[in-house]
Formats: sequence, structure tokens, C-alpha cells
Amino acid sequence: MPTSLLLQNGTILAPNPDDSNDVIPLREHSLLVEGSMITRIGPHAEVQPPSPDTKVIDCSGKIVSPGFIDTHHHMWQTQLKGRHADQSLIEYMPSGNMQGGNYTAEDIFWGQLGGCLSSIDAGTTTVVDHAHMSYSAAHIENAVSATISSGIRSVFGFTPITRVKSWDPPFTMDDDLFPPWLFETFDKLAQQAPFGDGRVQLGFAMDLWFLPKEIILNIFDRINKAGVKTVTAHYLHGIYNFNGTPLPDILASYNLLGPQILLSHATLATPAAAHQLTSTGTFVSSTPETELQMGHGLPVCFRDDLKSQCSLGIDCHSNNSSDMMTQMRLALQAERSRRNQIKLDKGEIPLLKIEGTVKDVFRLATMQGARAVKMEKEIGSLEVGKRGDVVVFEGRSTGMVCAAAQDPVAAIVLHASVGDVGTVVVDGVVRKREGRLVEVAVEEGIGGSGKGRRVVGWEDVAGELVRSRREIEERVKGIDWEKALDAFLGLYKNVRDG
Repeated sequence: MPTSLLLQNGTILAPNPDDSNDVIPLREHSLLVEGSMITRIGPHAEVQPPSPDTKVIDCSGKIVSPGFIDTHHHMWQTQLKGRHADQSLIEYMPSGNMQGGNYTAEDIFWGQLGGCLSSIDAGTTTVVDHAHMSYSAAHIENAVSATISSGIRSVFGFTPITRVKSWDPPFTMDDDLFPPWLFETFDKLAQQAPFGDGRVQLGFAMDLWFLPKEIILNIFDRINKAGVKTVTAHYLHGIYNFNGTPLPDILASYNLLGPQILLSHATLATPAAAHQLTSTGTFVSSTPETELQMGHGLPVCFRDDLKSQCSLGIDCHSNNSSDMMTQMRLALQAERSRRNQIKLDKGEIPLLKIEGTVKDVFRLATMQGARAVKMEKEIGSLEVGKRGDVVVFEGRSTGMVCAAAQDPVAAIVLHASVGDVGTVVVDGVVRKREGRLVEVAVEEGIGGSGKGRRVVGWEDVAGELVRSRREIEERVKGIDWEKALDAFLGLYKNVRDG
């Protein structure tokens, strides 16, 4: 008999049978997970433990939510947290985006594990990982190993990158974009995937759109034959333009736009670009916190011409929070501010009814995320027959009390913090219990010696991260960041202009 978990007598956020895009609170209901699947949802008195071994969690006064789906994140960057507090996107590029070469493979493992566990801690159960740290096969394999160990559900975006060859003046890049080990590693992972009992799928991330068409099409032929279902790429209008051509136009000319493609940001997309994306079923991941800080432009997830294809992501937890509640809140309030300002600029009083609701943004972080990764039949909502990816919020905490009883969705979107996430279940396995992450098993050879596996708690991971960060800071101590930025801007201009 499979293991079973009963979340008993809570307020379950379930799909509205009259509107599949809506959720309704089922109060005093219970949810049963057997193995990895949800097998029963019903009134408390009608759903009983199927066996004496069933793990029962009392959810009285609590909110039972679908796990959140983060559709754009760079999970490896944990040791960089705090570096980018006052930086724009361009300043972040050398000091953050391009730092994979200053990580050892072991640093990557702990950074990746820390990023994954931070997401689970905040109620994220699925992440699309744009893993742009491909400096060696070991870097990539350690990132995959850490993702598996964490327990999160992931689309691991294998990423060919431009690699820094030297930080010392002159700042130089490696001319060999595709060393033999790169696609050898991809092929090896493709043969082994999926990982972690199916939780970790192999995806692909691509930002090298300046390359000749023939090379790009050959890459897509290779990854499609390997069964890759999700390809993600950064799209910032005006920045990710090559020879003056916006990325959607490049993709359209190569016949690549479609549901396989997931573009992050899409800020400042023209109406024509928005039509290209929506008409082909191409998805967008909006990441409000980095977009608002780093000069991307306003989030697009409520634009009338794009919202049907939008989802939400974290982007850089090195720069900002790791929780989807913050992204939901910022996305919603930024849009409300934008619309209200239009009225205020005309000397009008904003309408009493605010456009854009808490349910709209909650859907972006759940159902729309599932659609973006083509897993809407498996995750994104609490329904019988779907995966057991569940988050339980403490409804009587200082932040949630009364709000949870009044409007459970509003309580999550506008009042919740990471501290209100009491229980997190991924694929039927409890990964956070009573407000604390559970221990995880990692390869003994990672960060130590010997063979086999060892169990680590968050305190152990935090210790490794602090040590790793200190060592990374020693490596980069002599870098002149201003000169590195100037050199990067020169290289970027050459690449953009062809």
C-alpha cells in the first residue's frame, strides 16, 4: 500500500466547478494524498485515514493551497545574495549573471541546494531553472544533483553560455561557446532524465540568439530529439535585440515560436510582439521584483494583450525575495498603481472597483504556471488525480489572522510571509513540517569525502553556504568591477550590433 497523507479539516482552495480559472474556498474539508497523487477531497467527516499508518496533519484554521509554480529562476546564485541591492540590470550582469566561473563545482552544489530549499520553504513546489552557470560538466551535474536532493519539482534549463576567460585587464571571453564537454554533458543528462522519481525534467535555456540561424536550428533539432519540452530565454525589448531585430521576430523567422518557448520578462513588448506571442501560444514569465528594480520596465502580466499567456517567477534570489507571495503582491499593486495613475493624471478619481484581483494574480502563480510548463493536467490546482503538491498556510498567525477567515486568497496574496508557510508537500512527500524544512540526503562526496549519502538539515546547508561565500569573495577580491562593467558593455554592443 502506498504511503498516505491526510490534510484534515482545513480551508481548501479548489477549482470552481463553474469556472476552471477560478478558485473557491472549501471550508472544513480534507485532502488525501496517496503515494504522489491526490485521491480524495471532501468534507472533513467524509474523508478518513485509509490506514493506521496514514500521516494526519490537523489543518483546522489553516489554508490548504496548491503549491506555487515559479517559471523563471537562477537557483545557483545563493552565495551572491546582498550583492545587487542597488544595481540595475547592466550592473548586475558582470557581478551576478557571469559569476559562475568564480564558483567551484562544489560551490554550485551548495548554492543550488540553498536556492531550491529557500523556494520550498516559501511554498514553491515547481521551478523553471534557467541554469546559466555552465563552466564545466561538474558544475552542471552538481546543480542537477542538488536539485534532486532538495525534493523540489524542477524543469532544469540546461544552458550554453558565454564564459569569462579572464577578469584581469583585459577582460576577455572564451571564444569556444561549445566545448566538447558541453553537449556531451547534455546528451548524458538526456539519456538519464527524468530524475528524482520524475520530479526533475530536463529543459533548455538559450540566450545565444546572435548566432547564425543554422547553428540555432541544429541546437533545436538536437534538444527536440532528446525530448526537451520547455525552452526558456530572456526577452527584454531593446536589450535582447540583435542586429536591431527583436527576439520574437528572430524566433518567428526560425519558426520556433510556440508552446515550447517560455520567455522571461517581455517588458516593453510592442503590441505586434504581444500578438506574436499570444497567437502562437508562447508563454511569458513575469518577475516583478527584479523588473521593478533593475530597469526592465513594468511587469506585463496584466496587459490585456499578454495576460492570457503570462505566469510569475522569482528571477534572482541573489537580488530579492525567494517567495511567490511577494511577486504576486508586487505584480498586483504595480498594475493597480499604473491604472490609477492614468486616472490621476487626467484629474479623475480612480474607480472604486480596482481592476486586477487577488484571484487573478493567484492564478498566475498556480494554474498559469502549470500551463506555461505544459503540466496543467498534473499540477497547478488541488484536484483528484493531480500530483500531491500542496502548501498549508497558518491561518491564525499575526499576519494571517482574520484575513484567512474573510478571504483565504487575499490572505495569501496580501498578508502572507514565508513564516506563515507551515507545511509543504511535493509529490506526496512532506518537505517542510511545522514551519521547518525537513532534512535532505546529499551525496557524501559533495563537500566531504567518502561514498554514499549523508543527511543534512538547513543549519548544515547554511554553514556550507557561509563558508562557500567567503571563499568566493576571496577569489573576486581583486576584480575592478567598474572596468569589468565597461568591458562588458563594449562586448555587448559588438554582439548586439553584429
